[in-house]
Amino acid sequence: MKTRLQTSLGQQLVLTPQLQQAIKLLQMSTTELELEIAQAVESNPLLDWADSNDSSAANEGSDSTDADAPAERTDNGDDWAPAELDWSAAGSGGSFDDDDDTGSAAERVAETETLADHLLWQLHLSHLSTHDRSIGAALIDALDDDGYLREPLATIAETLLPAVHADEDEILAVLHRIQRFDPVGVAARTLGECLQLQLDVLPGDTPGLALARQIAAGPLERLPRSGVAGLAHELKQPLDEVETAVALLRSLDPRPGTQIAPLSQDTYVVPDVVVWRQNGIWRAALAGHAGPKVVIHRGYEQLIRRCGEADAGYLRAQLQEARWLLKGLQQRGETLLRVMRSLILQQAGFLEFGEQALRPLTLREIAAELGLHESTVSRAIARKHVRTPRGTLPLRAFFASGIDTEGGGEASSTAIQAMIRRLIDDENPRKPLSDAKLADLLKSSGIPVARRTVAKYREAMNISASHERVRIA
Repeated sequence: MKTRLQTSLGQQLVLTPQLQQAIKLLQMSTTELELEIAQAVESNPLLDWADSNDSSAANEGSDSTDADAPAERTDNGDDWAPAELDWSAAGSGGSFDDDDDTGSAAERVAETETLADHLLWQLHLSHLSTHDRSIGAALIDALDDDGYLREPLATIAETLLPAVHADEDEILAVLHRIQRFDPVGVAARTLGECLQLQLDVLPGDTPGLALARQIAAGPLERLPRSGVAGLAHELKQPLDEVETAVALLRSLDPRPGTQIAPLSQDTYVVPDVVVWRQNGIWRAALAGHAGPKVVIHRGYEQLIRRCGEADAGYLRAQLQEARWLLKGLQQRGETLLRVMRSLILQQAGFLEFGEQALRPLTLREIAAELGLHESTVSRAIARKHVRTPRGTLPLRAFFASGIDTEGGGEASSTAIQAMIRRLIDDENPRKPLSDAKLADLLKSSGIPVARRTVAKYREAMNISASHERVRIA
């Protein structure tokens, strides 16, 4: 199961309708997923809502169990677990029924995330210089809603002046870096380039891949006029091979930017995962609403054997779609849980001590550890939240770029910001710390940060300059 999941969600994400659906489900927030399921139940007679008292029915087709989930609540020392969770359900199904509404409404409102936000977050996790990050930010700002770069590189160079001087070769190098971000195909300049970027992540033995690349690089624009047969004649290739290549191209997404659509301002956060500590060990499980809520309607399934051929054909098609949905939901949960468990292993200090203990961590590291593609990890954490002892946090909070320390290690940018905030909170209100003084204090702690970097972090936290923080007691 896991090997197939890694391949389907990491590489062969566009080859079949069911794999396209799996990717779509993986990227959805819990709120969007609930709407998707409701629409599926309404349109497909073979789907029915699962009985809340029948946990086995709700997880039909899944042979996985959550070995880490506790059978009963523990209260040893500093161990933490949400009191509202259904612990008996967690012990059997690997998920929790979390109906907690005790948090403030402000804390439960989802942060809006645009395509630019999603790309800038990945940019800041990349190991790029300040110069290249400035170029990257300008390129991302120039993308349209579909994710295309319509502006020429010369125009991008002009927008960077006078702060940043960059020639077109430098801008192109950064552009190629952004084109490897999620969603796959973003920052392309033409439809052909967009499709080529998506073809590049497919395994080399994908049927029709080489010919699809050839079509995307040239004759693609002539396809609507000449048709598949005309294209086969032009390329001097067998008709069936061209049909396979064209089918592959049509399975790709010509508008990758629309995959990251901003959520409504009044959307509330619903945790997808719950993290708790049991006997000193951090554990994770899916929240109850993150797992499948639907089952296959047995009455209609049995009806297939007794009805006429036309009706049976319709019901079989609906049955197949229902099975795909349940399979996609199962894969979504498994991938999300694997990523979350990897994160808590990497960031146990963050859960214990807060932002100051957040270590540098990138999508590439988690992807390499789990054997997934970076874009799969990005989709798995997009718009997902986890309930922890420190509150409900976005999964993105577990990632941070790093700065080398004098001790030979790394400190995350988030940890450095937390240290700056603590120093400012403890400063003398009559004599606030300047950015230069903050940089000196951080350096004495083994973190060599330039004054301008301190100023950038301070401004990112909406903290005023030292001369504006003077207070007379």
